[in-house]
Amino acid sequence: MKAAKKQEAVMDMEKMMEEYKRLAVPGKQHKVLARLEGSWITKTVANVEPGKPPMESTGTCEQKMILDGHYLQQEYKGDMMGETFSGINVIGFDNHTKRYVSTWIDSMSTAIYYFRGSGSADGRTITQESSYDDPVRGPMLWRSVTRIVDDDTMKYEMFTTLKGGKETKEMEMTVTRKK
Repeated sequence: MKAAKKQEAVMDMEKMMEEYKRLAVPGKQHKVLARLEGSWITKTVANVEPGKPPMESTGTCEQKMILDGHYLQQEYKGDMMGETFSGINVIGFDNHTKRYVSTWIDSMSTAIYYFRGSGSADGRTITQESSYDDPVRGPMLWRSVTRIVDDDTMKYEMFTTLKGGKETKEMEMTVTRKK
């Protein structure tokens, strides 16, 4: 009886490992992300204060696939409101949940933002959300929309919704591949 239970446990472990291996194989969504590898120029328009003109800035973004093609690491550098700014986004597609997942960190805070979302049928638009208790504005929802316009252009938009409020567009970034 003990031998049969032990064999069943081994079989279960083997099945588990097969499933983990199956889910670990990068798929078509990972190939879409891999096409974004390279050096990019950014132009950002940020709506910082209501009633005031938006702030514009430029920067760079280096994008590379990491961990054997599982994730795209995006490293941004530029300026934000007159200050040097850097940020890192790591985005991937979770084959198990069938959702895009990403984390964002930057030099202007100590927070780690966790985003989850979906992609369009054609794979050219990724929409994700994150909730965060902002230290100044309170609980809020962040929504990001990444549009792959073509092989050399991306549009990135960030929206926020304060608790009980309406959604507002915080910023838009045009990302163009360096030639």
